[in-house]
Amino acid sequence: MFKHIINSSGNVNWMAILALLTFMFIFVMSIVLIFRKDKKYLDHMAHLPLDDDEDSYSSTTLKQ
Repeated sequence: MFKHIINSSGNVNWMAILALLTFMFIFVMSIVLIFRKDKKYLDHMAHLPLDDDEDSYSSTTLKQ
């Protein structure tokens, strides 16, 4: 089936096909890895920049 599609499409650049297949492979693998991550870990990382941790903040500031 794929041979028929490629042959009927005329002069196809094989580098373009390879690039498309590589992109699709990386895209699908990234989606699979994202959905396999632990939900608790993702929530922790999502809220990390928003957390107010006064202990760590006060230890890094200069006291006047």
